[in-house]
Amino acid sequence: MEKERIVWIDWLRVAACFMVMVVHSTEPFYLGGEGSLIASRSDALWAAFFDSIVRCCVPLFVIASSYLQFPLHYSAGEFLRRRAVRILVPFVLWSVFYAIYWGEPVSNLKDLVFNFNYAAGHLWFVYMLIGLYLVMPILSAWAERVQKKELGIYIAIWLFTTLIPLLRDYLSTEPLAFAYGPTGIPRQALYPLWGEASWNGYGTFYYMSGFIGYLFIGLWLRKFGTGISLRKSLCCGIPCFLAGFAIVFGGFIRRVEISAGGRFPVEGPIGMGVWWETTWINDTIGVALMTIGLILLFRNIHASGAFYNRIILPISKASYGMYLGHMVALSAFAGLFRSLIPSTPLVILATSACSFVTVAIAAVLIQRIPVVGKYIAG
Repeated sequence: MEKERIVWIDWLRVAACFMVMVVHSTEPFYLGGEGSLIASRSDALWAAFFDSIVRCCVPLFVIASSYLQFPLHYSAGEFLRRRAVRILVPFVLWSVFYAIYWGEPVSNLKDLVFNFNYAAGHLWFVYMLIGLYLVMPILSAWAERVQKKELGIYIAIWLFTTLIPLLRDYLSTEPLAFAYGPTGIPRQALYPLWGEASWNGYGTFYYMSGFIGYLFIGLWLRKFGTGISLRKSLCCGIPCFLAGFAIVFGGFIRRVEISAGGRFPVEGPIGMGVWWETTWINDTIGVALMTIGLILLFRNIHASGAFYNRIILPISKASYGMYLGHMVALSAFAGLFRSLIPSTPLVILATSACSFVTVAIAAVLIQRIPVVGKYIAG
């Protein structure tokens, strides 16, 4: 018998899936050729708007996993076995598929020993998620006992670390400073902070940074978040989201304008695009605020009628498979609509919507195939 569903988590997963489609539908308008390319100021604004407003999609998935899985409901061995079947097997199959589908298969398959193929760059998410799953059993006993105030202090420390990528960028003297977050080994273009040096990347906040904070937020919601009223959720959630969006959107536009110097098109190496994305990094303050804001709003969704059961629930169950496989359909739709539609926002919306519907149908149907479906679509 299936355990009782948490309705708002299902709505959250479906929304996050669509947000992922928007992110990847927007990328061609600032990443092009062999590096970075924005054709016009209008494209810069539309890319900044669409990509910024959905940038918290990946943290939303992490919080959903934390809320459902952390602390563990069973032994560490059983937890890891279940996660391996649910996460690892489909991931391996799709990694092999992309290695053959895009690029040079023999070279791509060799590279999979060490990392994902960059043509299927969205698979970075799974590596991160596996890392969190390996940590969950270690932290689970603490998560069972932690008190509200103590957990709040840890979340506050983590929120401070979300300022570090922006601080690095501000202190760096290089024009294209690579800001990978506080966990990155310092490079010449990265300003070392609090114990870091060219020979040491393990500074004070190394172990308290990255996606671990979203694990803590999911835990806080599960243990202490049930008493937050709709009014409080709206009063806190909407300002949080808007403040985060302003940071994310404004940071991208500011960096593009610096690179452009008032003239478009603006183009350069991939490092330029990485610099533009500084405020889009998942462990930065803007994305964190947007994530917190949306979580506070989504947790008040209780709609569980016919639409939920017939549409939202099946898509939510297939959401992992959608994430793994969506780039096949999205790349085809992106090329088609860019050749047919002259409007940037319409191309982004059409690509996102058509990709979402197509991939949702495919993932739900694949998941229902007896025996093998779960190994393909999760």
